[in-house]
Amino acid sequence: MERMLNGLLYKMAKPFLFRMDPEKAHHLIVDGLGAAARVPGMPAILSALWGTPYSQELAVDLFGFHFNHPVGLAAGLDKNARAVTGLSRIGLSFMEVGTITPKAQPGNELPRLFRLPEDEALINRMGFNNEGAEAMAERLGKAGRHRIPIAVNIGKNKATSNAEAADDYRACLQKLYPYGDFFVVNISSPNTPDLRALQHGDELRTLLDAVKEEMSEQADKHGDMPKPILVKIAPDNTEEQLSYIAEVISQSGMSGIIATNTTISREGLKHPDAGQTGGLSGRPLTSRSTEVIRTLYAMTRGKLPIIGSGGIFSADDAYDKIRAGANLVEVYTALIYRGPGLMKEIHRGLKSRLQQDGFTRISQAVGADHR
Repeated sequence: MERMLNGLLYKMAKPFLFRMDPEKAHHLIVDGLGAAARVPGMPAILSALWGTPYSQELAVDLFGFHFNHPVGLAAGLDKNARAVTGLSRIGLSFMEVGTITPKAQPGNELPRLFRLPEDEALINRMGFNNEGAEAMAERLGKAGRHRIPIAVNIGKNKATSNAEAADDYRACLQKLYPYGDFFVVNISSPNTPDLRALQHGDELRTLLDAVKEEMSEQADKHGDMPKPILVKIAPDNTEEQLSYIAEVISQSGMSGIIATNTTISREGLKHPDAGQTGGLSGRPLTSRSTEVIRTLYAMTRGKLPIIGSGGIFSADDAYDKIRAGANLVEVYTALIYRGPGLMKEIHRGLKSRLQQDGFTRISQAVGADHR
């Protein structure tokens, strides 16, 4: 009955949302969840409808946090931390907010978000549109503590050159350090000119050294231990590039990798909007992101934590990434197509797959394909 109700609610809402411009629908959902969470009793209703029960076998201990299960929300949905309370009630075990930049910026020209239903995909060229680090700090500060760990995804402003990029990432940490549980360095969006170049060569090493130094300074300032920092990479890197990236991230003392961001590939797409410029997410990214996870796990011998992201639409997709080497995974595009009931489906499915493989804890499945 519960599964039927969850499915029916989104089945009724989806045609209305999909008749709207994608970006307007996006804002309606995020702002709606933000407003709903402020209504007395509504967070409890959201939890009752879409929350996931605690299961010891799915719990993950990583980065100093206890995650109720391995599935969180990727960056991009709640760019300005407007709906953290609402989103924390729909069954996620953690979430990213952002990407945020030091200064507010409008992003790229409209239209810049496209649905590709036949491909179960999205193309976006948003361009880090956001209200700026100060606005996010104020909002997170007023919200107080949250039910799940919050990762703040940070980037550079479009007008900032790569030579000065480190200053932008440092500025984000300076403003947001007290409010994020951990941080994600985004150097892999295809929608900010030259941003992806920061993944390679001396630029990557220099940037991560600066971020690490700033994190230490902020920790000292607040009488705290440095918070975890992860690096989000693109799926379009060659094996040679991945090897270099993994080596530098490991040597820099970063806490882990998020694999992967959106792709610039358009292979196999059917929708007429396939030629739109931007980053592609969703089903077409499923196998490539899993391949990148598998490669990185082998390169780092499983010693560098990986959060897997890209094309997770089912428990099988999530479990494939975990067996390939992901400690945690993230969803985004599938929530648009399947609705929040997806979280309970993945939760149930992961428990079933653990039993089938004879595992008693999800941690036992991490990297299982390599053994």
